[in-house]
Amino acid sequence: MIGRGSPQDLFDAQLDVRELLRAQDKTEWVIISTGMFTSFLFEPVFEVVDFVNDTVNALGGLDNSVTLTTPDDIGTLTAEIVFFEPRFRNEIVYLSGDTVTYGEVAGMLESVLGRPFTCNVWTVPYLIQELEKDPTHHIKKYRAVFAQGRGVAWPKVGTFNERQSIQVTTAEQWARKHVADE
Repeated sequence: MIGRGSPQDLFDAQLDVRELLRAQDKTEWVIISTGMFTSFLFEPVFEVVDFVNDTVNALGGLDNSVTLTTPDDIGTLTAEIVFFEPRFRNEIVYLSGDTVTYGEVAGMLESVLGRPFTCNVWTVPYLIQELEKDPTHHIKKYRAVFAQGRGVAWPKVGTFNERQSIQVTTAEQWARKHVADE
């Protein structure tokens, strides 16, 4: 779990909602944990993947993981969850299109694009320092949270889509379709 007081204050609001849901028994609830949108990992504004310089800026370390799921897969899987029997009640359901390390992202991009990618490690202290220079910058908040590596990745094995054998888009499949021309 990311936990309270992370660099991205939006996560505190999510925890508030979870606490409210758990503290009552009148409304059934299901939280669907999806990780990051797959496309966001490759967005220039996030600066994790830099196609201009063929670089992956690993948040926290090359072995840090991130869980990725496409919006289309989230929609499909959410519909499956809503109609699933037996019904999910008062629990968290995990999805994962893919769970990859930043080092694996670099290797995958080398395979997809046919050229080498270098890796930089953006450490937690570095990212916190960058955030302190611009404390309201929402992207810098996300980078710092993902660098800490808590609650942002889980194994694909055991997720709803894996248990139900529902095919989803991996990071490599997404990249082959959307960044092969970079």
